[in-house]
Amino acid sequence: MKVLALLTTLVTGAVLLYGTMDFPAFGDPNSPAAQHLSAYFIKNAVPETHVPNVVTAVLGDYRGYDTMFETVVIYCAGLAVMGILRKKKKQD
Repeated sequence: MKVLALLTTLVTGAVLLYGTMDFPAFGDPNSPAAQHLSAYFIKNAVPETHVPNVVTAVLGDYRGYDTMFETVVIYCAGLAVMGILRKKKKQD
């Protein structure tokens, strides 16, 4: 069973690494995100959202649902950890 788990992990890792070969280089100023999205957010974030901070505008307005559900996932994970690690009272 451990061999099957190891094989599955190695195959999944190889597929993920193969998929990253088409990614642009880290910090590439000619990548599509740097050419289109960044320029749009820097130019339009303050006028469209009326928030003076570009990072807050992107996280709060443009990616609001994504940020909200990430917070919900972290909250649920915290509840699960607290539920698993809590000490039970001894009954007499």
